[in-house]
Amino acid sequence: MSNGLQRAGRGGSAAEAPPGEPAGKRWTAPMKRLTGMDQAIAYAVMAKVLQIAGSTGTVLLIVRFLTPVEQGYYYTLLSLVALQTIFELGFSFVILQLAAHEAVHLVLHADGRIDGDPIARARLGSVLRTTLRWYLTAGAVMLAVLLPAGAVFFAKHAAAGQRVAWHGPWACAVLATVAVFVLNPIYSLLDGCGQIRQVAAMRFAQGIAAIIVPWTVLMARHGLYAPGAVNAGFSVVGLGFLWTRRRLLLSLLRTPRGVHNIAWRAEVWPFQWRLGISFLCSWFTAQIFTPVLFAYRGPVEAGRMGMSMSIASYVAAVTLPWMSTKSTPYGNLIARGQFGALDRLFFRTLWQSLTVIAILVLVCMGGILWLQTGAPRLASRMLPPKFFALLLLTAVSSFVVQSLAIYLRAHKREPFLGQSLAVAAVTIAGAALLVPRWGLDGAALTYFVASGTIGLVLAIPIFVRRRDHGLMQPVLQAEI
Repeated sequence: MSNGLQRAGRGGSAAEAPPGEPAGKRWTAPMKRLTGMDQAIAYAVMAKVLQIAGSTGTVLLIVRFLTPVEQGYYYTLLSLVALQTIFELGFSFVILQLAAHEAVHLVLHADGRIDGDPIARARLGSVLRTTLRWYLTAGAVMLAVLLPAGAVFFAKHAAAGQRVAWHGPWACAVLATVAVFVLNPIYSLLDGCGQIRQVAAMRFAQGIAAIIVPWTVLMARHGLYAPGAVNAGFSVVGLGFLWTRRRLLLSLLRTPRGVHNIAWRAEVWPFQWRLGISFLCSWFTAQIFTPVLFAYRGPVEAGRMGMSMSIASYVAAVTLPWMSTKSTPYGNLIARGQFGALDRLFFRTLWQSLTVIAILVLVCMGGILWLQTGAPRLASRMLPPKFFALLLLTAVSSFVVQSLAIYLRAHKREPFLGQSLAVAAVTIAGAALLVPRWGLDGAALTYFVASGTIGLVLAIPIFVRRRDHGLMQPVLQAEI
């Protein structure tokens, strides 16, 4: 049966186009073939562009309204909140792939009706119930752990002679992050059910919130509350989106329990725990430098690293929708056994996205060089150009690794566990040995060597080997 949400209209029902090819095409065929830009990617890219525009404005407002010390607190707070990865355990990606593999056998209607294979429906309902239980419990634990842990960290490493009111902003950031944490997996389930374009449109609305909210807070001179306020805005937009999908979600929740529920421990946990460890390793590889700099070198250097990492990540953030919006189509093709089509879609998307990211890197590096003379005050809040270039090269390398991982993980396997552990180990060792002594230079060099070089060198052979040795089969078990 076809996958996607059917909408009733005059003259009958019309099913949505397959994932990645929504109805109402607004792009010409030649342009789509050349760039791969469909509506889902367009919404996702516009959301990222809005986020980048908002973040760029936020950077300027930070320079205007926050001291260098407060900037260090700002980006360290963001890094610590990202510890939610520990509690998430990569579950959102697991949910997306589970939904994609089951929803391919169903037709989901706007009024909440679900037609198709009753076993697939039972399993999809089981996924949603398990998701809600897991995230509500993990959210409560996250709140209980992060609030005191962050308070202890900031109290212990507070800048000498600098009084910074961090208590309220930290509590606000944690509470809002928990709200986002609980809602995100539901978006993933809907994405896996074929509503790629709708979820991307919701992300676009969140991108608008990411501009309005932090700018308002910063200009009101409450800048450290901005991270929490952004997540609060995301939650409000997300709740509005889920309200429009309440019939479908309630229909799944009311699906009778039976013998066809997902056997999480036997079917999914072998995949999830490996994926969770990989996601945790990703926090260490990208977020550890700012807290370590804060602790050993002070908030000023932490702020420079945090701002530089944030800007460098923009190039990957804009490009990633080319690949991330294909997660559901990859899962659908695997469920149907259409592996030739899977390879063609993946490699076409990879080359298109690499072209985009190469252009963005050149533009970004040009902007950084211009800042040295055009806006020296802003340039002084970031890394020097030669080390910023290392961050950009690492962003490209990490994007390639992410792309390979999305392809392989769509098979409900996690072959990158060993690679993730190796990169995290090198990152932690470099952060411990080089950052206290060399500061920003040691952080940039460690990031490039660990994630930008070792990560890619280890990932490519894994991808080649696993594609050629049976990973194409759509199984649930996972192997290291």
